[in-house]
Amino acid sequence: MTARDFSTALPSGTTLIRNEPVQARSTARLTALLDAAASVIDKIGYERLTTAMVADGAGASIGTVYRYFPDRIAVLQALSVRNFERLHDRLISTLNEGEFSTWHEALLGLFDVFVDAFRTEPGFRSLRVGDVLDLRPAADEETGYGRLAELMLDELARRFNLAITDEAHFAYNASMHVTDALVARAFARDPKGDPRYLNLGREAIGALLEPHFG
Repeated sequence: MTARDFSTALPSGTTLIRNEPVQARSTARLTALLDAAASVIDKIGYERLTTAMVADGAGASIGTVYRYFPDRIAVLQALSVRNFERLHDRLISTLNEGEFSTWHEALLGLFDVFVDAFRTEPGFRSLRVGDVLDLRPAADEETGYGRLAELMLDELARRFNLAITDEAHFAYNASMHVTDALVARAFARDPKGDPRYLNLGREAIGALLEPHFG
């Protein structure tokens, strides 16, 4: 599974975008709409986002928004997919470019990428990869972080020769949700991130996974 496979699988196998852009101008227009949505979310959170705000922020008509998205939820889902893809690409680049000698060093490097997304990616603090949206998926349906955990755990297992048991897979998935909660709390009132919560996040990675990875 790749990050792009994920973008076609949400939500529940349905299509997020009404008209898939095939020309550069259409792609630029869609990018502008998602950038506008991210900017609004950065200021007021995803709960209050409206399609009118997206249109206004992008300098487009409301009809342009509905040309691509049936409603505000589809805008949020599309933006969460973009966040997922951007985060995934940055995580893979970090693994490829970093000189990590252990899985723990690598995970701390990936944690720093995640924290930086909170600082630099518009709208990421509020929306992240969409897990905060209450869409009530089927009980066996992977969430955004669940899918990201699957992708990254495969990479780590291959690079560091890790034996992945069901318990290790569960612990890794749980570690992503735990660190997400701690990082989100770190940025709740501090735009730079409260270091106390961030340090706890780094400690949680080792505490949760050491029993499984050694």
